[in-house]
Parts: sequence; structure tokens; C-alpha cells
Amino acid sequence: MKLSRFTAFSSSLLLGAVLALTGVGTAQAAESAALDYVALGDSYSSGVGSGSYDSASGDCKRSTKAYPVLWKNANAPSSFAFTACSGARTGDVTANQLGPLSTATDLVSVTIGGNDAGFADVMTTCVLQSEATCINRVNQAKAYVDSTLPGNLDSVYTAIHNKAPNARVVVLGYPRFYQLGGTCAAGLSENERRAINDASDYLNTATAKRAANHGFTFASVVPAFTGHEICASGTAWLHSVNWLNIGESYHPTAAGQSGGYLPSFKGAV
Repeated sequence: MKLSRFTAFSSSLLLGAVLALTGVGTAQAAESAALDYVALGDSYSSGVGSGSYDSASGDCKRSTKAYPVLWKNANAPSSFAFTACSGARTGDVTANQLGPLSTATDLVSVTIGGNDAGFADVMTTCVLQSEATCINRVNQAKAYVDSTLPGNLDSVYTAIHNKAPNARVVVLGYPRFYQLGGTCAAGLSENERRAINDASDYLNTATAKRAANHGFTFASVVPAFTGHEICASGTAWLHSVNWLNIGESYHPTAAGQSGGYLPSFKGAV
């Protein structure tokens, strides 16, 4: 049964450590840890903002610095399929990304829902228009999260389970964008930054609930990104507005993928 293979993955890590102490059997331990891993989702999974894009992925902008690739490089699964794509919505996942899934799939990761809720339009509105217009647009997005997004998430989660019924599915959330308080040259008021953070929390809460209802694991990235938001005194792991490369705005940097998303995913696996 494939699920037992996944359980064996955790056990084999302990076994590998024991065998390493005696100098025996490390190759066999590594072999028993093999997994079939498929990475789905939107730009936060494809790695937009981290650079080093695979030219073969075209507009999907799949990066060699995205957390799925970093996890694959560190763990050497027996197979790896990377179909996450910049701009993807729930319907794009079900229509275009599920091909590699099968009963043999052990592990699936996915970030999805932000584009359904109008992430890009919210940020464009907040950057270019008034505070009142920004907050109104944020509230519209939250209303969508209440009324429509749960059904969209149910559809994609059901489709994933139907194609990969034996897989452990890890649903990752989104970071808060801003550290509040102090001075910030990001161009938005404190009220706007707070409203955007609240909307991210709102989306994460709704996503976590739907994931749990399908028996999936939700991994929050908020703790890992704390202290590395835009306006943080330390190094930011998120791009602010980048007028020279607007598509990378409000996406994790390479450090955000390796220091934020990767450990959050590893902790859930």
C-alpha cells in the first residue's frame, strides 16, 4: 500500500541515522525513503520572484530556487513532477496540472486560492488608488473568500484526491506582506498594510479549513516569514513593488523560498 511507503519514509530517516553510526546499509535506507512527489499550484509554488527560471516552463516561470525543487534536491525522490504555474487559479490546477498524479503518488504540495481571490488586482488597486478604494477592494476579496472560494478549493482538492488517493497532500498558505509599525517606504498607509495582512490571514484561515475537511495538511508560512516581511528591519523575503519587473512584485525572493516556504513544507512532510 502506498501510504505505508510514506510512513516508511519517516521511519527510514531514523533507521538511516542508526545505520550511519555503524557504517552499514545507508544505500538501502536511502532507497526505502524513495517517494513519488508532485508539486502543484500558483506562482508561490512555481517560484516567481526567486529568479533562475527554467526557460522550458515559459510563462509558468518555474524556478530552480522554488521550494519544491529545493526539497527534491535535498531528498532525491524516486520521481518528481513540477507543474505549478504563475497566475494559476483553482480551475487551472484541475485543467492543466494534475496529469502526473496517480495512485503511485505519495506526496503532493500546492499553493492555490490567491489568484481566485483577486490578489493581483487588490495590490494594483492599493498601490495606485486611494486608501478608501484599497480597503474597499480588500473587503471585496474577503467577501469572495466567504462566498465562492470554498467551493473552488473543494473542487481542486477533490480532484487531487481522486487522482492520487494514497498521497499525503500538503497545502501551503501565504505570508503576511507587511511588518506593521515604524517607518516604511513601501508607499502604502498603515491602514492599507494592516488591511492587506488581515486579508492574507483571512485567506489562510479559509484555506486551512477546506484542507482539513479533505484530510490534507495545512502548512502556515506566516511564522517563518515573521521578521522578513516588507518594511521589516531585517532582510525582507518578499519583493515590494518592482516597476522594472512588475510580475515579481509581492512574491517571495529566493531567500523567501529557501528560508520561508521550504522549512514550512519540510515541517509538514
